[in-house]
Amino acid sequence: MKQKIAQLLIQAIEKIDFLVIDGVDMPAVAVERSRDPRHGDYASNLALTLAKQAKINPRELAAQIIAALPSDPAVVKVELAGPGFINFFIDPNAHHSIIKTIHELGPQFGLSQVGAGKKIQVEFVSANPTGPLHVGHGRGAAYGSAVANLLAAVGFQVHREYYVNDAGRQMDILATSIWLRYLEECGEVLSFPCNAYRGEYIREIAWSIHKDAGFEYRRPQALVLENIPADEAQGGDKEVHIDALIERAKTLLGPKLYRDFFQIGLDTILDDIKQDLHEFGVDYQQWFSERTLLNKGCVEQALERLRTSGYLYQQGGATWFASSRLGDEKDRVVVRENGQYTYFASDIAYHLNKLDRGFDQIIDIWGADHHGYIPRVKAAIKALGADSDKLTVLLVQFATLWRGDEKVPMSTRAGEFVTLRQLRGEVGKDAARFFYVLRRSEQHMDFDLKLATEKTNENPVFYVQYAYARVCSVLRQLDEKNGQRNWLLGMENLDLLSADLEIQLIHSLARYPEVLEKAALQHEPHQLAHYLRELAHEFHTYYNSHQFLVEEAPLRDARLNLICAFKHVLGNGLDLLGINKPESM
Repeated sequence: MKQKIAQLLIQAIEKIDFLVIDGVDMPAVAVERSRDPRHGDYASNLALTLAKQAKINPRELAAQIIAALPSDPAVVKVELAGPGFINFFIDPNAHHSIIKTIHELGPQFGLSQVGAGKKIQVEFVSANPTGPLHVGHGRGAAYGSAVANLLAAVGFQVHREYYVNDAGRQMDILATSIWLRYLEECGEVLSFPCNAYRGEYIREIAWSIHKDAGFEYRRPQALVLENIPADEAQGGDKEVHIDALIERAKTLLGPKLYRDFFQIGLDTILDDIKQDLHEFGVDYQQWFSERTLLNKGCVEQALERLRTSGYLYQQGGATWFASSRLGDEKDRVVVRENGQYTYFASDIAYHLNKLDRGFDQIIDIWGADHHGYIPRVKAAIKALGADSDKLTVLLVQFATLWRGDEKVPMSTRAGEFVTLRQLRGEVGKDAARFFYVLRRSEQHMDFDLKLATEKTNENPVFYVQYAYARVCSVLRQLDEKNGQRNWLLGMENLDLLSADLEIQLIHSLARYPEVLEKAALQHEPHQLAHYLRELAHEFHTYYNSHQFLVEEAPLRDARLNLICAFKHVLGNGLDLLGINKPESM
Protein backbone atom coordinates (compact mmCIF):
# COMPACT_ATOMS: atom_id res chain seq x y z
CA MET A 1 0.00 0.00 0.00
CA LYS A 2 2.86 2.41 0.73
CA GLN A 3 4.21 1.86 -2.77
CA LYS A 4 0.74 2.46 -4.26
CA ILE A 5 0.35 5.76 -2.38
CA ALA A 6 3.85 6.85 -3.40
CA GLN A 7 2.95 6.20 -7.04
CA LEU A 8 -0.26 8.21 -6.69
CA LEU A 9 1.74 11.12 -5.32
CA ILE A 10 4.24 10.95 -8.19
CA GLN A 11 1.37 10.98 -10.70
CA ALA A 12 -0.12 14.02 -8.94
CA ILE A 13 3.19 15.93 -9.10
CA GLU A 14 3.46 15.20 -12.82
CA LYS A 15 0.09 16.98 -13.31
CA ILE A 16 1.19 20.21 -11.60
CA ASP A 17 2.50 22.34 -14.45
CA PHE A 18 4.76 24.78 -12.59
CA LEU A 19 6.65 21.96 -10.89
CA VAL A 20 7.38 20.29 -14.22
CA ILE A 21 8.18 23.53 -16.07
CA ASP A 22 10.50 24.88 -13.37
CA GLY A 23 12.38 21.60 -13.30
CA VAL A 24 12.02 21.03 -9.58
CA ASP A 25 14.07 18.04 -8.49
CA MET A 26 11.80 15.26 -7.28
CA PRO A 27 12.82 14.03 -3.80
CA ALA A 28 12.27 10.52 -2.61
CA VAL A 29 8.57 10.15 -1.87
CA ALA A 30 8.29 9.29 1.79
CA VAL A 31 5.11 7.56 2.92
CA GLU A 32 4.82 6.49 6.55
CA ARG A 33 2.19 4.72 8.57
CA SER A 34 0.24 7.09 10.80
CA ARG A 35 0.74 6.61 14.51
CA ASP A 36 -2.75 7.87 15.31
CA PRO A 37 -5.60 6.28 13.28
CA ARG A 38 -7.51 9.58 13.58
CA HIS A 39 -4.94 11.00 11.17
CA GLY A 40 -5.50 8.27 8.62
CA ASP A 41 -3.60 5.13 7.78
CA TYR A 42 -0.66 6.73 5.97
CA ALA A 43 0.91 10.17 5.78
CA SER A 44 3.38 11.93 3.47
CA ASN A 45 5.48 15.05 3.97
CA LEU A 46 6.13 15.44 0.23
CA ALA A 47 4.75 18.99 0.11
CA LEU A 48 7.07 20.03 2.92
CA THR A 49 10.14 18.64 1.14
CA LEU A 50 9.18 20.25 -2.20
CA ALA A 51 7.99 23.64 -0.95
CA LYS A 52 11.35 25.39 -0.72
CA GLN A 53 12.39 24.41 -4.26
CA ALA A 54 8.95 25.23 -5.63
CA LYS A 55 8.90 28.57 -3.74
CA ILE A 56 5.37 28.02 -2.50
CA ASN A 57 3.75 27.66 0.89
CA PRO A 58 3.77 23.95 1.97
CA ARG A 59 0.04 23.90 2.80
CA GLU A 60 -0.83 25.48 -0.53
CA LEU A 61 1.35 22.97 -2.36
CA ALA A 62 -0.17 20.09 -0.40
CA ALA A 63 -3.65 21.28 -1.40
CA GLN A 64 -2.62 21.30 -5.07
CA ILE A 65 -1.14 17.80 -4.78
CA ILE A 66 -4.34 16.51 -3.18
CA ALA A 67 -6.41 18.08 -5.96
CA ALA A 68 -4.23 16.38 -8.58
CA LEU A 69 -4.27 12.92 -6.99
CA PRO A 70 -5.74 10.23 -9.26
CA SER A 71 -8.73 8.41 -7.80
CA ASP A 72 -8.12 4.94 -6.43
CA PRO A 73 -10.71 2.60 -4.93
CA ALA A 74 -8.37 1.76 -2.04
CA VAL A 75 -8.20 5.42 -0.91
CA VAL A 76 -11.47 6.54 0.68
CA LYS A 77 -10.33 9.96 1.90
CA VAL A 78 -7.33 12.32 1.75
CA GLU A 79 -6.83 15.18 4.21
CA LEU A 80 -4.50 18.14 4.50
CA ALA A 81 -3.04 18.38 8.01
CA GLY A 82 -0.73 20.63 9.99
CA PRO A 83 1.92 22.61 8.08
CA GLY A 84 1.47 20.54 4.92
CA PHE A 85 1.12 16.83 5.67
CA ILE A 86 -1.09 14.72 3.43
CA ASN A 87 -3.03 12.01 5.26
CA PHE A 88 -4.54 9.02 3.50
CA PHE A 89 -7.49 6.98 4.77
CA ILE A 90 -7.61 3.49 3.27
CA ASP A 91 -10.62 1.25 2.69
CA PRO A 92 -10.25 -1.50 5.34
CA ASN A 93 -10.93 -4.17 2.73
CA ALA A 94 -8.12 -2.90 0.54
CA HIS A 95 -5.56 -4.42 2.91
CA HIS A 96 -7.00 -7.88 2.41
CA SER A 97 -5.14 -8.32 -0.88
CA ILE A 98 -1.93 -8.75 1.11
CA ILE A 99 -3.13 -12.23 2.11
CA LYS A 100 -3.09 -13.35 -1.52
CA THR A 101 0.29 -11.72 -2.08
CA ILE A 102 1.78 -13.55 0.91
CA HIS A 103 0.45 -16.90 -0.30
CA GLU A 104 1.75 -16.33 -3.81
CA LEU A 105 5.24 -15.26 -2.72
CA GLY A 106 5.65 -17.60 0.26
CA PRO A 107 9.29 -17.52 1.42
CA GLN A 108 9.96 -14.62 -0.98
CA PHE A 109 7.44 -12.33 0.69
CA GLY A 110 9.16 -9.33 2.23
CA LEU A 111 12.37 -9.70 0.25
CA SER A 112 13.55 -6.72 -1.77
CA GLN A 113 16.39 -5.49 -3.96
CA VAL A 114 17.12 -2.26 -2.14
CA GLY A 115 20.72 -3.46 -1.77
CA ALA A 116 21.03 -3.64 -5.56
CA GLY A 117 23.56 -6.45 -5.40
CA LYS A 118 26.22 -4.37 -3.64
CA LYS A 119 28.96 -6.48 -2.08
CA ILE A 120 29.14 -6.36 1.71
CA GLN A 121 31.64 -8.21 3.86
CA VAL A 122 30.40 -8.93 7.39
CA GLU A 123 33.15 -10.03 9.78
CA PHE A 124 31.93 -11.21 13.16
CA VAL A 125 32.87 -13.25 16.24
CA SER A 126 36.58 -13.59 15.25
CA ALA A 127 37.43 -14.72 18.79
CA ASN A 128 41.06 -15.65 19.38
CA PRO A 129 41.46 -19.44 18.95
CA THR A 130 42.81 -19.75 22.48
CA GLY A 131 39.78 -21.38 24.07
CA PRO A 132 36.14 -22.39 23.57
CA LEU A 133 33.53 -19.80 22.72
CA HIS A 134 31.68 -18.50 25.75
CA VAL A 135 28.25 -16.91 26.13
CA GLY A 136 29.66 -13.46 25.38
CA HIS A 137 30.84 -14.64 21.97
CA GLY A 138 27.39 -16.15 21.44
CA ARG A 139 25.77 -12.74 21.39
CA GLY A 140 28.13 -11.55 18.67
CA ALA A 141 27.48 -14.73 16.71
CA ALA A 142 23.69 -14.43 16.88
CA TYR A 143 23.78 -10.71 16.09
CA GLY A 144 26.29 -10.96 13.24
CA SER A 145 24.48 -13.90 11.68
CA ALA A 146 21.13 -12.09 11.83
CA VAL A 147 22.58 -8.87 10.37
CA ALA A 148 24.10 -10.82 7.48
CA ASN A 149 20.82 -12.66 6.84
CA LEU A 150 18.82 -9.43 6.87
CA LEU A 151 21.19 -7.70 4.46
CA ALA A 152 21.01 -10.65 2.07
CA ALA A 153 17.20 -10.56 2.32
CA VAL A 154 17.07 -6.98 1.01
CA GLY A 155 19.34 -7.55 -1.96
CA PHE A 156 22.93 -7.19 -0.81
CA GLN A 157 25.57 -9.72 -1.81
CA VAL A 158 26.85 -10.76 1.61
CA HIS A 159 30.20 -12.37 2.37
CA ARG A 160 30.42 -13.74 5.93
CA GLU A 161 33.95 -13.93 7.32
CA TYR A 162 35.79 -14.96 10.49
CA TYR A 163 39.23 -13.46 11.09
CA VAL A 164 41.46 -16.06 12.75
CA ASN A 165 44.09 -14.47 15.00
CA ASP A 166 46.48 -17.40 14.57
CA ALA A 167 49.69 -15.41 15.04
CA GLY A 168 51.18 -13.36 17.83
CA ARG A 169 51.76 -13.51 21.55
CA GLN A 170 48.42 -14.97 22.64
CA MET A 171 48.98 -18.01 20.46
CA ASP A 172 52.46 -18.41 21.96
CA ILE A 173 50.92 -18.27 25.44
CA LEU A 174 48.46 -20.97 24.34
CA ALA A 175 51.20 -23.24 22.97
CA THR A 176 53.32 -22.79 26.09
CA SER A 177 50.34 -23.42 28.37
CA ILE A 178 49.67 -26.73 26.60
CA TRP A 179 53.33 -27.73 26.81
CA LEU A 180 53.48 -27.04 30.55
CA ARG A 181 50.37 -29.14 31.13
CA TYR A 182 51.95 -31.84 28.95
CA LEU A 183 55.01 -31.79 31.21
CA GLU A 184 52.68 -32.36 34.18
CA GLU A 185 51.23 -35.35 32.33
CA CYS A 186 54.81 -36.62 32.03
CA GLY A 187 55.27 -36.36 35.80
CA GLU A 188 57.11 -33.05 36.00
CA VAL A 189 56.11 -30.89 38.97
CA LEU A 190 56.00 -27.15 38.42
CA SER A 191 54.02 -24.07 39.43
CA PHE A 192 51.63 -23.24 36.63
CA PRO A 193 51.92 -19.58 35.51
CA CYS A 194 49.09 -17.31 36.62
CA ASN A 195 49.06 -15.65 33.18
CA ALA A 196 48.83 -18.90 31.22
CA TYR A 197 45.59 -20.41 29.91
CA ARG A 198 44.25 -22.52 32.75
CA GLY A 199 41.01 -24.06 31.48
CA GLU A 200 40.30 -27.77 31.56
CA TYR A 201 40.46 -27.82 27.76
CA ILE A 202 44.22 -27.14 28.04
CA ARG A 203 44.64 -30.29 30.12
CA GLU A 204 42.60 -32.28 27.60
CA ILE A 205 44.79 -31.18 24.68
CA ALA A 206 47.95 -31.91 26.70
CA TRP A 207 46.63 -35.36 27.66
CA SER A 208 45.89 -36.12 24.00
CA ILE A 209 49.42 -35.12 22.96
CA HIS A 210 50.95 -37.26 25.71
CA LYS A 211 48.75 -40.18 24.70
CA ASP A 212 49.92 -39.97 21.08
CA ALA A 213 53.55 -38.87 21.50
CA GLY A 214 54.54 -40.28 24.87
CA PHE A 215 57.58 -38.49 26.33
CA GLU A 216 58.92 -37.05 23.06
CA TYR A 217 58.42 -33.44 24.17
CA ARG A 218 59.42 -33.92 27.81
CA ARG A 219 62.12 -31.70 29.24
CA PRO A 220 63.28 -31.69 32.91
CA GLN A 221 61.54 -29.25 35.20
CA ALA A 222 64.86 -27.87 36.40
CA LEU A 223 65.86 -27.03 32.84
CA VAL A 224 62.49 -25.48 32.07
CA LEU A 225 62.54 -23.14 35.08
CA GLU A 226 66.26 -22.36 35.27
CA ASN A 227 66.76 -18.59 35.75
CA ILE A 228 63.15 -17.85 34.78
CA PRO A 229 62.00 -14.53 36.36
CA ALA A 230 59.56 -14.88 39.24
CA ASP A 231 55.82 -15.07 38.61
CA GLU A 232 53.37 -12.60 40.15
CA ALA A 233 52.61 -14.96 43.05
CA GLN A 234 56.31 -14.82 43.98
CA GLY A 235 56.46 -11.04 43.76
CA GLY A 236 57.50 -10.85 40.11
CA ASP A 237 55.95 -9.61 36.90
CA LYS A 238 53.50 -12.11 35.36
CA GLU A 239 54.02 -10.76 31.84
CA VAL A 240 57.81 -11.05 32.05
CA HIS A 241 57.42 -14.53 33.56
CA ILE A 242 55.20 -15.94 30.79
CA ASP A 243 57.29 -14.32 28.04
CA ALA A 244 60.40 -15.96 29.48
CA LEU A 245 58.66 -19.34 29.52
CA ILE A 246 57.62 -18.89 25.89
CA GLU A 247 61.24 -18.28 24.90
CA ARG A 248 62.36 -21.26 27.00
CA ALA A 249 59.80 -23.52 25.29
CA LYS A 250 61.00 -22.41 21.86
CA THR A 251 64.64 -22.98 22.86
CA LEU A 252 64.22 -26.41 24.50
CA LEU A 253 61.84 -27.80 21.89
CA GLY A 254 63.34 -26.20 18.81
CA PRO A 255 61.31 -24.70 15.95
CA LYS A 256 59.77 -27.96 14.67
CA LEU A 257 58.63 -29.44 17.98
CA TYR A 258 57.43 -26.08 19.27
CA ARG A 259 55.43 -25.67 16.05
CA ASP A 260 53.77 -29.03 16.83
CA PHE A 261 52.33 -27.67 20.06
CA PHE A 262 51.37 -24.41 18.42
CA GLN A 263 49.57 -26.14 15.54
CA ILE A 264 47.88 -28.85 17.61
CA GLY A 265 46.52 -26.24 19.99
CA LEU A 266 45.32 -24.02 17.15
CA ASP A 267 43.73 -26.83 15.13
CA THR A 268 42.00 -28.40 18.12
CA ILE A 269 40.46 -25.17 19.36
CA LEU A 270 39.62 -23.79 15.92
CA ASP A 271 37.89 -27.03 14.92
CA ASP A 272 35.90 -26.81 18.15
CA ILE A 273 34.92 -23.21 17.37
CA LYS A 274 33.83 -24.12 13.84
CA GLN A 275 31.69 -26.98 15.09
CA ASP A 276 30.23 -24.86 17.87
CA LEU A 277 29.22 -22.07 15.52
CA HIS A 278 27.81 -24.47 12.92
CA GLU A 279 25.61 -26.08 15.55
CA PHE A 280 24.55 -22.59 16.58
CA GLY A 281 23.42 -21.93 13.00
CA VAL A 282 26.40 -19.78 12.02
CA ASP A 283 28.52 -20.57 8.96
CA TYR A 284 31.01 -18.52 6.98
CA GLN A 285 32.15 -18.20 3.38
CA GLN A 286 35.71 -17.71 4.60
CA TRP A 287 37.92 -18.28 7.65
CA PHE A 288 40.69 -15.74 7.05
CA SER A 289 44.06 -16.54 8.65
CA GLU A 290 46.19 -13.76 10.10
CA ARG A 291 49.26 -15.87 9.34
CA THR A 292 48.53 -15.65 5.62
CA LEU A 293 49.01 -11.88 5.87
CA LEU A 294 52.42 -12.39 7.45
CA ASN A 295 53.50 -15.23 5.17
CA LYS A 296 52.59 -13.29 2.02
CA GLY A 297 54.27 -10.10 3.17
CA CYS A 298 50.96 -8.23 3.29
CA VAL A 299 51.75 -6.52 6.60
CA GLU A 300 55.02 -5.09 5.33
CA GLN A 301 53.33 -4.01 2.09
CA ALA A 302 50.65 -2.14 4.03
CA LEU A 303 53.24 -0.46 6.24
CA GLU A 304 55.29 0.48 3.20
CA ARG A 305 52.25 2.28 1.77
CA LEU A 306 51.90 4.18 5.04
CA ARG A 307 55.62 4.95 4.99
CA THR A 308 55.43 6.23 1.42
CA SER A 309 52.48 8.46 2.29
CA GLY A 310 54.45 9.93 5.19
CA TYR A 311 52.49 8.46 8.10
CA LEU A 312 55.22 6.32 9.73
CA TYR A 313 58.08 7.53 11.91
CA GLN A 314 60.70 6.07 14.24
CA GLN A 315 60.82 6.80 17.94
CA GLY A 316 62.37 4.93 20.85
CA GLY A 317 63.43 2.07 18.59
CA ALA A 318 59.81 1.40 17.50
CA THR A 319 57.91 2.31 14.34
CA TRP A 320 54.85 4.51 14.91
CA PHE A 321 51.78 5.29 12.80
CA ALA A 322 50.85 8.98 13.03
CA SER A 323 47.15 8.21 13.48
CA SER A 324 46.55 11.34 15.59
CA ARG A 325 46.86 13.36 12.37
CA LEU A 326 43.73 11.58 11.13
CA GLY A 327 41.42 11.74 14.12
CA ASP A 328 42.84 9.21 16.58
CA GLU A 329 43.57 10.36 20.13
CA LYS A 330 47.27 9.42 19.88
CA ASP A 331 49.79 7.76 17.58
CA ARG A 332 50.11 3.96 17.56
CA VAL A 333 53.04 1.53 17.49
CA VAL A 334 53.03 -0.81 14.49
CA VAL A 335 56.50 -2.38 14.92
CA ARG A 336 57.87 -2.95 18.42
CA GLU A 337 61.47 -2.35 19.47
CA ASN A 338 62.18 -6.08 19.05
CA GLY A 339 61.07 -5.91 15.42
CA GLN A 340 57.76 -7.73 15.92
CA TYR A 341 54.56 -6.42 14.37
CA THR A 342 51.78 -5.31 16.69
CA TYR A 343 48.23 -6.64 16.38
CA PHE A 344 47.30 -3.27 14.92
CA ALA A 345 49.81 -3.71 12.10
CA SER A 346 48.11 -6.97 11.11
CA ASP A 347 44.70 -5.31 11.34
CA ILE A 348 45.85 -2.56 8.97
CA ALA A 349 46.95 -5.19 6.45
CA TYR A 350 43.69 -7.12 6.91
CA HIS A 351 41.54 -4.07 6.18
CA LEU A 352 43.67 -3.21 3.16
CA ASN A 353 43.06 -6.78 1.98
CA LYS A 354 39.32 -6.30 2.43
CA LEU A 355 39.36 -3.12 0.39
CA ASP A 356 41.46 -4.73 -2.33
CA ARG A 357 38.89 -7.52 -2.64
CA GLY A 358 36.41 -4.97 -3.94
CA PHE A 359 33.73 -4.89 -1.26
CA ASP A 360 31.40 -1.91 -1.52
CA GLN A 361 30.98 -1.91 2.22
CA ILE A 362 32.83 -3.51 5.12
CA ILE A 363 31.06 -4.28 8.39
CA ASP A 364 33.14 -5.22 11.42
CA ILE A 365 31.24 -6.51 14.45
CA TRP A 366 33.34 -6.09 17.58
CA GLY A 367 32.92 -6.32 21.31
CA ALA A 368 32.00 -3.02 22.97
CA ASP A 369 35.41 -2.94 24.67
CA HIS A 370 36.92 -2.24 21.23
CA HIS A 371 35.19 1.13 20.92
CA GLY A 372 38.49 3.01 21.17
CA TYR A 373 39.94 0.90 18.37
CA ILE A 374 37.62 2.36 15.72
CA PRO A 375 39.35 5.75 15.16
CA ARG A 376 42.77 4.17 14.62
CA VAL A 377 41.46 1.67 12.04
CA LYS A 378 39.59 4.41 10.18
CA ALA A 379 42.73 6.55 10.34
CA ALA A 380 44.74 3.72 8.77
CA ILE A 381 42.21 3.37 5.94
CA LYS A 382 42.43 7.10 5.24
CA ALA A 383 46.22 7.01 5.32
CA LEU A 384 46.16 4.16 2.80
CA GLY A 385 44.28 6.45 0.45
CA ALA A 386 40.96 4.63 0.73
CA ASP A 387 37.46 5.74 1.76
CA SER A 388 37.07 5.19 5.49
CA ASP A 389 33.29 5.58 5.14
CA LYS A 390 33.27 2.13 3.57
CA LEU A 391 33.93 0.73 7.04
CA THR A 392 31.06 0.41 9.50
CA VAL A 393 31.85 -0.89 12.98
CA LEU A 394 28.97 -2.32 15.00
CA LEU A 395 29.58 -2.88 18.69
CA VAL A 396 28.14 -5.71 20.77
CA GLN A 397 28.03 -5.69 24.53
CA PHE A 398 28.96 -9.01 26.09
CA ALA A 399 26.06 -10.78 27.74
CA THR A 400 26.13 -11.28 31.49
CA LEU A 401 24.94 -14.68 32.62
CA TRP A 402 23.16 -15.09 35.92
CA ARG A 403 22.24 -18.14 37.96
CA GLY A 404 19.68 -16.80 40.34
CA ASP A 405 21.35 -13.89 42.12
CA GLU A 406 24.84 -15.17 41.38
CA LYS A 407 26.80 -13.72 38.49
CA VAL A 408 28.80 -16.31 36.58
CA PRO A 409 32.49 -15.36 36.16
CA MET A 410 33.68 -14.97 32.60
CA SER A 411 37.50 -15.24 32.46
CA THR A 412 38.85 -17.19 29.51
CA ARG A 413 42.43 -17.12 30.77
CA ALA A 414 41.43 -18.46 34.21
CA GLY A 415 39.19 -21.06 32.60
CA GLU A 416 36.15 -19.87 34.56
CA PHE A 417 33.37 -19.42 32.04
CA VAL A 418 30.21 -20.97 30.66
CA THR A 419 30.77 -22.04 27.08
CA LEU A 420 28.36 -21.34 24.28
CA ARG A 421 28.00 -25.11 23.94
CA GLN A 422 26.96 -25.42 27.59
CA LEU A 423 24.45 -22.62 27.13
CA ARG A 424 22.92 -24.35 24.12
CA GLY A 425 22.73 -27.57 26.06
CA GLU A 426 20.83 -25.84 28.84
CA VAL A 427 18.43 -23.50 26.99
CA GLY A 428 18.67 -24.66 23.36
CA LYS A 429 19.86 -22.89 20.21
CA ASP A 430 16.56 -21.15 19.51
CA ALA A 431 16.16 -19.56 22.93
CA ALA A 432 19.80 -18.46 22.96
CA ARG A 433 19.61 -16.83 19.53
CA PHE A 434 16.27 -15.13 20.17
CA PHE A 435 17.30 -13.78 23.57
CA TYR A 436 20.57 -12.48 22.12
CA VAL A 437 18.84 -10.37 19.44
CA LEU A 438 15.96 -9.05 21.55
CA ARG A 439 17.97 -5.99 22.60
CA ARG A 440 20.05 -3.48 20.70
CA SER A 441 23.52 -4.88 20.28
CA GLU A 442 25.18 -1.98 22.08
CA GLN A 443 22.94 -2.33 25.14
CA HIS A 444 23.96 -4.34 28.18
CA MET A 445 22.22 -7.71 28.44
CA ASP A 446 21.50 -9.93 31.43
CA PHE A 447 20.74 -13.45 30.21
CA ASP A 448 17.98 -15.04 32.31
CA LEU A 449 18.59 -18.79 32.15
CA LYS A 450 15.45 -19.63 34.10
CA LEU A 451 13.17 -17.65 31.79
CA ALA A 452 14.83 -19.08 28.67
CA THR A 453 13.85 -22.62 29.67
CA GLU A 454 10.25 -21.91 30.74
CA LYS A 455 7.38 -23.07 28.54
CA THR A 456 5.20 -20.08 29.33
CA ASN A 457 4.00 -16.95 27.60
CA GLU A 458 6.64 -15.01 29.52
CA ASN A 459 9.36 -16.74 27.50
CA PRO A 460 9.45 -14.75 24.24
CA VAL A 461 10.87 -17.46 22.01
CA PHE A 462 8.37 -20.03 23.30
CA TYR A 463 5.56 -17.53 22.79
CA VAL A 464 6.55 -16.87 19.16
CA GLN A 465 7.22 -20.49 18.24
CA TYR A 466 3.99 -21.60 19.92
CA ALA A 467 2.05 -19.29 17.58
CA TYR A 468 3.58 -21.07 14.59
CA ALA A 469 2.82 -24.48 16.10
CA ARG A 470 -0.78 -23.45 16.80
CA VAL A 471 -1.43 -22.78 13.11
CA CYS A 472 -0.01 -26.20 12.29
CA SER A 473 -2.29 -27.69 14.96
CA VAL A 474 -5.35 -26.08 13.37
CA LEU A 475 -4.44 -27.55 10.00
CA ARG A 476 -3.96 -30.99 11.57
CA GLN A 477 -7.37 -30.71 13.20
CA LEU A 478 -8.84 -29.97 9.79
CA ASP A 479 -7.22 -33.11 8.38
CA GLU A 480 -8.37 -35.21 11.33
CA LYS A 481 -11.95 -34.10 10.68
CA ASN A 482 -11.50 -34.89 6.98
CA GLY A 483 -12.33 -31.28 6.35
CA GLN A 484 -11.91 -29.68 2.96
CA ARG A 485 -10.18 -26.37 2.48
CA ASN A 486 -10.90 -24.38 -0.65
CA TRP A 487 -8.11 -21.85 -1.05
CA LEU A 488 -9.83 -20.04 -3.92
CA LEU A 489 -13.12 -19.80 -2.03
CA GLY A 490 -11.26 -18.29 0.89
CA MET A 491 -9.60 -15.70 -1.32
CA GLU A 492 -12.96 -14.77 -2.86
CA ASN A 493 -14.40 -14.13 0.59
CA LEU A 494 -11.65 -12.20 2.34
CA ASP A 495 -14.13 -9.38 2.90
CA LEU A 496 -15.69 -11.62 5.58
CA LEU A 497 -12.58 -10.96 7.67
CA SER A 498 -14.07 -7.84 9.21
CA ALA A 499 -13.55 -8.40 12.94
CA ASP A 500 -11.25 -5.88 14.61
CA LEU A 501 -8.69 -8.56 15.48
CA GLU A 502 -8.66 -9.78 11.88
CA ILE A 503 -8.16 -6.29 10.47
CA GLN A 504 -5.40 -5.64 12.98
CA LEU A 505 -3.60 -8.88 12.11
CA ILE A 506 -3.87 -8.16 8.37
CA HIS A 507 -2.41 -4.68 8.87
CA SER A 508 0.48 -6.14 10.84
CA LEU A 509 1.20 -8.74 8.17
CA ALA A 510 1.37 -5.97 5.58
CA ARG A 511 4.05 -4.21 7.66
CA TYR A 512 6.53 -7.10 7.39
CA PRO A 513 8.42 -5.86 4.28
CA GLU A 514 8.86 -2.43 5.89
CA VAL A 515 10.10 -3.94 9.16
CA LEU A 516 12.51 -6.22 7.32
CA GLU A 517 13.99 -3.44 5.21
CA LYS A 518 14.37 -1.08 8.14
CA ALA A 519 15.94 -3.74 10.38
CA ALA A 520 18.41 -4.63 7.62
CA LEU A 521 19.48 -1.10 6.68
CA GLN A 522 19.81 -0.05 10.33
CA HIS A 523 21.58 -3.30 11.29
CA GLU A 524 19.04 -3.89 14.03
CA PRO A 525 17.64 -7.44 14.12
CA HIS A 526 15.92 -6.63 17.40
CA GLN A 527 13.35 -4.71 15.34
CA LEU A 528 12.39 -7.92 13.57
CA ALA A 529 12.42 -9.91 16.81
CA HIS A 530 10.03 -7.47 18.48
CA TYR A 531 7.80 -7.40 15.40
CA LEU A 532 7.51 -11.20 15.48
CA ARG A 533 6.71 -11.08 19.18
CA GLU A 534 3.95 -8.52 18.60
CA LEU A 535 2.65 -10.46 15.62
CA ALA A 536 2.50 -13.64 17.70
CA HIS A 537 0.60 -11.76 20.40
CA GLU A 538 -1.99 -10.60 17.87
CA PHE A 539 -2.40 -14.14 16.59
CA HIS A 540 -2.74 -15.66 20.07
CA THR A 541 -5.40 -13.06 20.90
CA TYR A 542 -7.22 -13.87 17.66
CA TYR A 543 -6.91 -17.61 18.31
CA ASN A 544 -8.41 -17.27 21.78
CA SER A 545 -11.30 -15.13 20.54
CA HIS A 546 -12.45 -16.80 17.33
CA GLN A 547 -13.11 -20.26 15.96
CA PHE A 548 -11.35 -21.04 12.71
CA LEU A 549 -12.94 -24.34 11.71
CA VAL A 550 -16.48 -22.98 11.58
CA GLU A 551 -19.32 -24.59 9.59
CA GLU A 552 -19.64 -21.72 7.09
CA ALA A 553 -17.17 -22.70 4.36
CA PRO A 554 -16.51 -19.16 2.98
CA LEU A 555 -15.65 -17.76 6.43
CA ARG A 556 -13.70 -20.86 7.43
CA ASP A 557 -11.56 -20.80 4.30
CA ALA A 558 -10.99 -17.05 4.55
CA ARG A 559 -9.78 -17.46 8.13
CA LEU A 560 -7.59 -20.40 7.18
CA ASN A 561 -6.03 -18.32 4.42
CA LEU A 562 -5.38 -15.56 6.93
CA ILE A 563 -3.70 -17.75 9.54
CA CYS A 564 -1.67 -19.53 6.85
CA ALA A 565 -0.48 -16.12 5.64
CA PHE A 566 0.46 -15.39 9.25
CA LYS A 567 2.36 -18.71 9.34
CA HIS A 568 4.30 -17.73 6.20
CA VAL A 569 5.32 -14.34 7.58
CA LEU A 570 6.21 -15.62 11.04
CA GLY A 571 8.22 -18.46 9.48
CA ASN A 572 10.07 -16.10 7.15
CA GLY A 573 11.08 -13.92 10.08
CA LEU A 574 12.20 -16.85 12.21
CA ASP A 575 14.31 -18.14 9.31
CA LEU A 576 16.15 -14.82 9.11
CA LEU A 577 16.88 -14.92 12.84
CA GLY A 578 18.13 -18.51 12.54
CA ILE A 579 15.36 -19.97 14.70
CA ASN A 580 13.47 -23.21 14.09
CA LYS A 581 9.77 -23.39 13.20
CA PRO A 582 8.30 -26.23 15.32
CA GLU A 583 5.06 -27.70 14.01
CA SER A 584 4.10 -29.02 17.44
CA MET A 585 5.00 -28.02 20.98
